[in-house]
Amino acid sequence: MIEAKLHAFVEQVAAEQFEHCFNPYADRCPVHDSEDAPTERANTLSRLIQRAEACEVDAIWIGRDLGYRGGRRTGLALTDDVHIAPHLARWGLMAKRPTVGAAVAERTAAVIWQMLSQTQSNVFLWNVFPLHPHEPGNPFSNRQHNALERRFGEEALAALIGLLRPKRIVCIGNNAYDALGRFQGAIPTVAVRHPSYGGQKQFVAQISALYGIEARGQRTLL
Repeated sequence: MIEAKLHAFVEQVAAEQFEHCFNPYADRCPVHDSEDAPTERANTLSRLIQRAEACEVDAIWIGRDLGYRGGRRTGLALTDDVHIAPHLARWGLMAKRPTVGAAVAERTAAVIWQMLSQTQSNVFLWNVFPLHPHEPGNPFSNRQHNALERRFGEEALAALIGLLRPKRIVCIGNNAYDALGRFQGAIPTVAVRHPSYGGQKQFVAQISALYGIEARGQRTLL
């Protein structure tokens, strides 16, 4: 029964289409994707959720949207090509990279994984809007999701919380925290600074305090 719910969740996300938006679980990028990239990304997400559901999840870390250098390519929130293998390895999984050519790095993903690599806690990564919104005519750009997309994202997040039953939610940035309005009070929620736009030092300090990580020697990514 639970496995059917997990697959249904991923299928629902894969079925959503919005204007000026790339769905990595249904759409194939003609420039960067392998032939079976959408299927690979959907299968990987399904397996990842299945592993997380079977564990005690400490937290869901929530960002805003999938980025064109990160989740658009990997199908995994806050994760770029460079970190897809360590992401899956945390859950005992392996999968081939769904993109072709040289691995692409994303600055936000690098900071996120700089901190995640220092804790063994079961952390599931997600976004307020789980797809990649982009500017009209420029698929390799990022934009903030709109109100319609936000409503879908809230519904998906509510379903995910019901499936994974995390102890708490960690909101990365104000946009993520604002989106948690309907859940605040129902589940412990922590807001931390987004690591981009000068927020890396504060983000590192807040996550270090939250997870008891020694903050000395943290490198700054320029």
